[in-house]
Amino acid sequence: MARRKKVYEGKAKVLYEGPEPGTFVQYFKDDATAFNAEKRATIEGKGVLNNRLSEFFMTGLNSIGVPTHFIKRINMREQLIRAVEIIPLEVVVRNVAAGSLAKRLGIEEGTPLPRPIVEFYFKDDALGDPLVAEEHILAFGWATQQDLDDMVSLGLRVNDFLSGLFLGVGIKLVDFKIEIGRIWDGDYMRLIVADEISPDSCRLWDIETGQKLDKDVFRRDLGNLADAYTEVARRLGVMPQREAGPTKPTLIN
Repeated sequence: MARRKKVYEGKAKVLYEGPEPGTFVQYFKDDATAFNAEKRATIEGKGVLNNRLSEFFMTGLNSIGVPTHFIKRINMREQLIRAVEIIPLEVVVRNVAAGSLAKRLGIEEGTPLPRPIVEFYFKDDALGDPLVAEEHILAFGWATQQDLDDMVSLGLRVNDFLSGLFLGVGIKLVDFKIEIGRIWDGDYMRLIVADEISPDSCRLWDIETGQKLDKDVFRRDLGNLADAYTEVARRLGVMPQREAGPTKPTLIN
């Protein structure tokens, strides 16, 4: 990473200028945050796991015709990605009532939803990433109606792919978040899946036991986060457990 120009640093990743125009190098950190970074820790090996898992999911999506920003993995913590213009919305797809949906509507956590629900949240940490309606998105020009239609379609296609993948290894996909970016091929603009797909951005429950295998382990102090992520990687055959490295969390004051 030496001498590279940093473009952006978020809570879990750093973007550096890529080797070619229109590319970035995305570096996965070991930092874990919750409640808009009010709770923080360093989970050794987390960045390695998320890099490998996100590569696995993005590669799978590319192979079935769902476009993503992923180009290739560079090493254990970095991947080469396409530069995109991120739409300032988080796209959340829910299959089971959990988290903010269960709390907001008074639904018992774990209640299956009659169909997948797609929600949009405005990306602004200072505001707590508030839930927004399509009318807000259109009124403030964050996306067009065609963008929204395409984002819903992308979210549901990702949901179908991930749900089947996890079901095959005994994991229930409760919900997940993706970000979507615009790219241009000449004068033609299209939307693609960006950011990452990992246990950081999904809720994953063991089908038999209900054990949580996602960032709720950290949010709710349910155990070792790296152990949970390693179990997801092991079931998917993504990475031997020994590659995850030490897993003891170190709290940051």
